[in-house]
Amino acid sequence: MVQVIVRNGESIDEALRRFKRECDRNGIIQEIKKRESYRPPSVIRKEKLAEAKRKMRRRSFRRFGD
Repeated sequence: MVQVIVRNGESIDEALRRFKRECDRNGIIQEIKKRESYRPPSVIRKEKLAEAKRKMRRRSFRRFGD
Protein backbone atom coordinates (compact mmCIF):
# COMPACT_ATOMS: atom_id res chain seq x y z
CA MET A 1 0.00 0.00 0.00
CA VAL A 2 1.35 3.37 -1.03
CA GLN A 3 1.21 6.10 1.57
CA VAL A 4 2.27 9.73 1.19
CA ILE A 5 2.27 12.13 4.12
CA VAL A 6 1.83 15.79 3.22
CA ARG A 7 4.78 17.78 4.55
CA ASN A 8 4.58 21.19 6.16
CA GLY A 9 4.27 23.87 3.52
CA GLU A 10 3.78 21.32 0.73
CA SER A 11 0.93 21.85 -1.70
CA ILE A 12 -1.57 19.14 -2.53
CA ASP A 13 -0.29 19.12 -6.12
CA GLU A 14 3.23 18.26 -4.97
CA ALA A 15 1.94 15.53 -2.67
CA LEU A 16 -0.18 14.12 -5.49
CA ARG A 17 2.86 14.13 -7.77
CA ARG A 18 4.84 12.18 -5.15
CA PHE A 19 1.94 9.74 -4.75
CA LYS A 20 1.80 9.07 -8.49
CA ARG A 21 5.56 8.54 -8.57
CA GLU A 22 5.34 6.00 -5.74
CA CYS A 23 2.51 4.20 -7.54
CA ASP A 24 4.71 3.95 -10.64
CA ARG A 25 7.65 2.63 -8.63
CA ASN A 26 5.51 -0.04 -6.97
CA GLY A 27 3.90 -1.12 -10.26
CA ILE A 28 0.35 -0.45 -9.09
CA ILE A 29 -0.73 1.15 -12.36
CA GLN A 30 0.63 -1.78 -14.36
CA GLU A 31 -1.16 -4.23 -12.09
CA ILE A 32 -4.47 -2.42 -12.57
CA LYS A 33 -4.06 -2.50 -16.34
CA LYS A 34 -3.26 -6.21 -16.23
CA ARG A 35 -6.41 -6.97 -14.27
CA GLU A 36 -8.73 -4.97 -16.53
CA SER A 37 -9.22 -7.89 -18.90
CA TYR A 38 -8.96 -11.67 -18.68
CA ARG A 39 -5.87 -13.33 -20.06
CA PRO A 40 -5.73 -17.08 -20.50
CA PRO A 41 -2.98 -18.94 -18.63
CA SER A 42 -1.14 -19.72 -21.87
CA VAL A 43 -0.76 -16.00 -22.62
CA ILE A 44 0.49 -15.34 -19.08
CA ARG A 45 3.12 -18.09 -19.46
CA LYS A 46 4.29 -16.63 -22.77
CA GLU A 47 4.58 -13.16 -21.24
CA LYS A 48 6.60 -14.47 -18.29
CA LEU A 49 8.90 -16.35 -20.65
CA ALA A 50 9.42 -13.23 -22.78
CA GLU A 51 10.15 -11.16 -19.65
CA ALA A 52 12.70 -13.73 -18.47
CA LYS A 53 14.41 -13.70 -21.87
CA ARG A 54 14.50 -9.91 -21.84
CA LYS A 55 16.09 -9.88 -18.38
CA MET A 56 18.72 -12.41 -19.42
CA ARG A 57 19.55 -10.33 -22.49
CA ARG A 58 19.93 -7.19 -20.36
CA ARG A 59 22.20 -8.98 -17.90
CA SER A 60 24.43 -10.27 -20.68
CA PHE A 61 24.72 -6.75 -22.16
CA ARG A 62 25.71 -5.34 -18.78
CA ARG A 63 28.50 -7.88 -18.34
CA PHE A 64 30.01 -7.36 -21.77
CA GLY A 65 29.18 -3.68 -22.14
CA ASP A 66 31.73 -2.44 -19.61
